Amino acid sequence: MTYSFSEEELCRAGPLRVGRSLRDMYAAFAMGLPPVGVKIFASDQREPHPEGSTCVTKSAPHAQWARPAGHRFDAGFRRAGERVTDEQESHGVELTVVVPARNEEASLAGCLESLVRQTEPGFALGQQWELIVVDDESSDRTGAIASEFAGRYAGVTVMTPPPPQRFTGKNNACWAAAQGARGQWILFTDADTVHELGDLSRSIREAERHGAALLSYSPRQIVIGFWQRVVMPLVFSELASVYDMKQVNDPENPLAAANGQFLLVDREAYFAVGGHRAVARDVLEDVELARVFKLSERTIRFRYAPEALSTRMYRTTTAMIEGWTKNLALLFPQPVLLAVFRMLDLLLYFGLPVLACAIPWLVTWQRWVVMAFWARALLRFYRRVGRSNFPVVEVALSILGVPLFAYLLVRSAVHHRFRRTVEWKGRSYPVG
Repeated sequence: MTYSFSEEELCRAGPLRVGRSLRDMYAAFAMGLPPVGVKIFASDQREPHPEGSTCVTKSAPHAQWARPAGHRFDAGFRRAGERVTDEQESHGVELTVVVPARNEEASLAGCLESLVRQTEPGFALGQQWELIVVDDESSDRTGAIASEFAGRYAGVTVMTPPPPQRFTGKNNACWAAAQGARGQWILFTDADTVHELGDLSRSIREAERHGAALLSYSPRQIVIGFWQRVVMPLVFSELASVYDMKQVNDPENPLAAANGQFLLVDREAYFAVGGHRAVARDVLEDVELARVFKLSERTIRFRYAPEALSTRMYRTTTAMIEGWTKNLALLFPQPVLLAVFRMLDLLLYFGLPVLACAIPWLVTWQRWVVMAFWARALLRFYRRVGRSNFPVVEVALSILGVPLFAYLLVRSAVHHRFRRTVEWKGRSYPVG
């Protein structure tokens, strides 16, 4: 059953603090609604009112209150009968983990298993931290898998966000979940990640130790199949060149970057800068959100963290091509020029040995000079790719992936600058 209220009725009910439960509002309405197990969601984000309160934005004609069905809940609020004190609501929840998931049946169970194991003394799921899974209009078993975990573990809930309007799908899912988050910290992590034991509590301590309002980890990448093994090191080596982490972590340097696979934010800072709403239409939301934090003169910290988590970004070569087509032209300032340089490098890698052996009039010392140039070019290539943090075998094979990497750079530039649209997980997004 669904109940609808006008914006005027919602505003008359009094302020709703971001991240608190709706229990106080039920009494204010005095309309006989059940006291637990309901969630408010609207077609747009909420606007701040004076004195830090919030209400429904004017672009949302009404909000909906929906009873949960089975083990599925709207927006991560508590099960019926679960008692939570006012102190727990406002101060006791240290962390909210948000997992946006769209058609992630192949990876979601592994991700959630690794997350629910994060409970430790003084940091218990359902008490000091909570987990919200956002089923973003999935057409596979994503929602069923999430609901199974919600039924087995206290503190795990599932929500369905409102339809994305003026948001990309992931930004819409993250922003909707953030409205119901109770934690002092909010971690946004992808459904294709696997977390090592203790990484949640350690990440909070690390952020506090460095005074960071945003902490992001670059996970250890798991690659399967030939093309992933030869292309992914190339992408990440170029990322390491463009987004030097020392510069990213330097408050005086304007360079900003983050990885949306693990994005921990201070709740107060997140809402102060506008959160995912501030980057609503950006398909490269992690980097843009980091830029928003840094422009607000808040400290960000970004590092490679293989000890914290791993991820398998793409299950197929087709998904890899679609994913990097979406992102490469945004990650690199001149993708076509980069593609040209990489192809010229490839000519040197394979052309110089041919020249040294095929030109008959070269004397021995001249052949050795050509081979010395070849060895220097090859050494430079592998030193650059070595910054990708991939295993030695993948780094060694990566030279064979240069043509596909160059193709992906050009393809991404074409989609962003001429077609003005990219595809991801069955949705089209305008870009450029």
